Amino acid sequence: MWFASLFLELPPDLGERTSRCACERDQPDEVLKISVSQSIRHRIQFPPIESHRLAQDEVYFHVVENQERYRLRFHDYAEIYKRPGLYEQLFYERLKCSSPQKVGEILQRTITAAGERLSELRVLDLGAGNGMMGEVLKQEGVSRLIGADIISEARDAADRDRPGVYDDYYVADFTDLSESHDESLSNWSINCLTSVAALGFGDIPPLAFLTALQFVQNDGWVAFNIKETFLDRSDKSGFSEFIRELIFSKSLELYHLEKYRHRLSMEGTPLFYYALVARKRAEILPEFMSPLKAR
Repeated sequence: MWFASLFLELPPDLGERTSRCACERDQPDEVLKISVSQSIRHRIQFPPIESHRLAQDEVYFHVVENQERYRLRFHDYAEIYKRPGLYEQLFYERLKCSSPQKVGEILQRTITAAGERLSELRVLDLGAGNGMMGEVLKQEGVSRLIGADIISEARDAADRDRPGVYDDYYVADFTDLSESHDESLSNWSINCLTSVAALGFGDIPPLAFLTALQFVQNDGWVAFNIKETFLDRSDKSGFSEFIRELIFSKSLELYHLEKYRHRLSMEGTPLFYYALVARKRAEILPEFMSPLKAR
């Protein structure tokens, strides 16, 4: 069985708790159609250094503007979002990222299999960026869609590139939410949390993700993706250990776990992630939250 290679101590009833667990797929599904204006083109240059020599959050590229050459890391989101169409051109055209569509697809399939309707979801999209995942969810017809990101440039880019996708968009630090944000988010009666290509690498810390999860009603849904090594017990990073404990805790019931090609590296090598859909069955225990708050 494919998950034996993960070296995980999986619960004995995992097979009964998952609606479908697929093996890795080399061929991605059709890539999300880009809605940003195709008349905006950027001159992107990849460096000669091989990207495998760098950590995934250290990989960089150059963009040439007015005969000036600027170096940007893949995770320099504020600078990337300031340039209309650059995010899509880099990750979705050149590097063939398929994650928003993949996560949206398995969320829709899992909810349908459970006898429920996607149109009844009130979704909090954490790490929403310029709205790529929001666009997928909007196309599926969710009831409410709330975006959240820690930088204002993300919200501005979403308003610019995908106006009207989100019913509201919060610029907030979920490790230290204000009382007003806490109260406002609670009023949305959220029953689904999504987070795509945002977990790990310091983008969304564990405490921020758990805080967002607290807004999801019990029996609500959670859909996200993570780098394949985060489920490998040989990965001793704090985020990896956190995500493994969370996935197999009593708070979540795992419905779908699938390995797929997230995108290509700069060398054209497939980068594999896991897409997950789970159901929140209970509130997160305080003892789970306390160590994260102390960090």
